[in-house]
Amino acid sequence: MPSLHVGFLAFPRLTQLDLTGPWEVLARVPGAELHLLARERGPIAAEGGLTLLPTGALQDAPPLDVVVVPGGTGVNAILEDDAALDWLAERAAGARWVASVCTGALALGAAGLLRGYLATTHWLSIDLLPIFGATPLAERVVVDRNRITGGGVTAGIDFGLTLAARLAGEEVARRIALGLEYAPAPPFPGSPRSAAPGLVTGMSEAARPQREERRRLCQEAVARRGPS
Repeated sequence: MPSLHVGFLAFPRLTQLDLTGPWEVLARVPGAELHLLARERGPIAAEGGLTLLPTGALQDAPPLDVVVVPGGTGVNAILEDDAALDWLAERAAGARWVASVCTGALALGAAGLLRGYLATTHWLSIDLLPIFGATPLAERVVVDRNRITGGGVTAGIDFGLTLAARLAGEEVARRIALGLEYAPAPPFPGSPRSAAPGLVTGMSEAARPQREERRRLCQEAVARRGPS
């Protein structure tokens, strides 16, 4: 297969599994070349302290076939970073697939890339998607034309396999899943649709200040950059 360039946007305080989950999958797609791209080449500390080393700076990236944005608390800073949002909009225009995992969808929205699209994100932020003109779906992975969005954190692996099937065929994706022995069997429910209602309510209430701050940033991004 011809070389396939996949670029992941990296930034401080990203959720590393949002990135490393789909990275592990897509690195196994024949012909894929993955790029970890950041404003600068220096080390980046993810949430939890794991250090990531970008392979290149944003301005040095080759033409990208796939653009992927992970989520995390660091997305708040991206919502205010017009240079990063401009880069996303520019690279998305020439990409075959534009994608996100978890709250990375908010960055896509702020870059004007989700208006008129179906999309998903982490359950604590899914109500913010309409701010960007997107229609939210509470699904594990949502595909709408050339946009693919994954739900919260662990959905990144499902997203990666979904994209792998579209890039290289279902048989390749099935082989990747088997090679990874991907057979989820969680000991506890990890979805707001299956977890105890009291637990869901408690976590939602505890996150209220952060959610309100993120809503403000989303609204300011739209006001600053326009609706599309």
